[in-house]
Amino acid sequence: MRKHSILSTGMLWMLSVLLYCCSFKQTNNENGLQHPNVILILTDDQGWGDLGIHGNPGLCTPAIDAMAENSAHFQRFYVSPLCAPTRASLLTGRYHLRTGTSWVSKGKENMNPREVTIAEIFRDAGYRTGCFGKWHNGAHFPQHPNQQGFDEFVGFCAGHWNNYFSTTLQHNGKPFPTDGYITDVLANQAIGFIEENQERAFFCYIPFNTPHGPFQVADRYFDKYKAMGYNDKDAAVYGMCENIDDNVAKIITRVEELGIADNTIIIFMTDNGPNGNRFNGGMRGIKGSIHEGGVRVPCVISWKGTIEPRKVTEIAAHIDILPTLVKLCNLEPPETMPLDGLDISPLLLEQSGMLPERLLFSKKSSEDIIPDGAVRSDRHRLVIEKGDTMLFDMQKDPGQSKNIARSEKSLTSSLAYAYLSLIHI
Repeated sequence: MRKHSILSTGMLWMLSVLLYCCSFKQTNNENGLQHPNVILILTDDQGWGDLGIHGNPGLCTPAIDAMAENSAHFQRFYVSPLCAPTRASLLTGRYHLRTGTSWVSKGKENMNPREVTIAEIFRDAGYRTGCFGKWHNGAHFPQHPNQQGFDEFVGFCAGHWNNYFSTTLQHNGKPFPTDGYITDVLANQAIGFIEENQERAFFCYIPFNTPHGPFQVADRYFDKYKAMGYNDKDAAVYGMCENIDDNVAKIITRVEELGIADNTIIIFMTDNGPNGNRFNGGMRGIKGSIHEGGVRVPCVISWKGTIEPRKVTEIAAHIDILPTLVKLCNLEPPETMPLDGLDISPLLLEQSGMLPERLLFSKKSSEDIIPDGAVRSDRHRLVIEKGDTMLFDMQKDPGQSKNIARSEKSLTSSLAYAYLSLIHI
């Protein structure tokens, strides 16, 4: 203790800064709480059926398949029908209409800057934050990723990018020329961020922009699926899915090599149904649809040594990711707008974890004059589409072939009332 008395005021100030900067290493020594790293991988237009583990007979995705087999693998996980709305809900824990994001273009993709994002929560808790990929929630101040909680951003802010090879992206608002295929570049940038911050807590968001069009992929991927008899578009899509899998494998391997796997939560999920009619587990609907196939997507949550392998059968959604990560990472409850999502950590950590019964809502556009949308309960899906109201028993009729709205009038009315009440808030 006597040594402290001879430190100068300047040295004491430097020491206090150093202690603050180190306070969110992998474990907070003061209270014994663990503050794990987070890697959140989101792909673009990759549907439920675009993984080998979901029964696609021709697709090769061994890394994600293995991750699903050894982690919490959600069987019924839901997002919004389109990409910008899903991103807004994922970032805020709120239904996208509440955030100001109602579409994918014409300014309707922009998120209200007053929303508190998951990146802001982690940054304010002492984490280093990075985003590597497609943003699609606003391109300019104050909606740019660097103003929404991310210390580092490499990628693009639009909903669409025209060139996937050796293109010019941006790094923290400045042009960033790249060399190679865009998904490989983004994965490498994310890995660099992970390496740079391996000694402290980090939140790494990787919103890959494939397999969204344009349908460009290296010949070695395309040729493989073209030789299997797929048309050009599907061969490119499946090639992009395999390339995604290779990059997920690369990220997971590097985390293992750095010795931080036991303290890193890794999430893999996608933003909506498939961008075309292809294998999707027999579900009705594709990207843009409010039917099951448009909004039910893959979701896997891994935390080596903490989350045991399990299939999670309860319904869950993108709005749940934020409150769940806050809980898993032992962060103080943040001050946000009212959340729609739930902390689903009991489903991850306890074999008998249960959630309260609830409804999940889907809506495609912001035009209230056409109130198309859907409600998902544990058993039923209500769909209001083009003036028609439909109800499906998803246990007996997972392909949604029999409309039971007339025979279940009371249930139909109550679900429709719940939906219309939500969208008019």
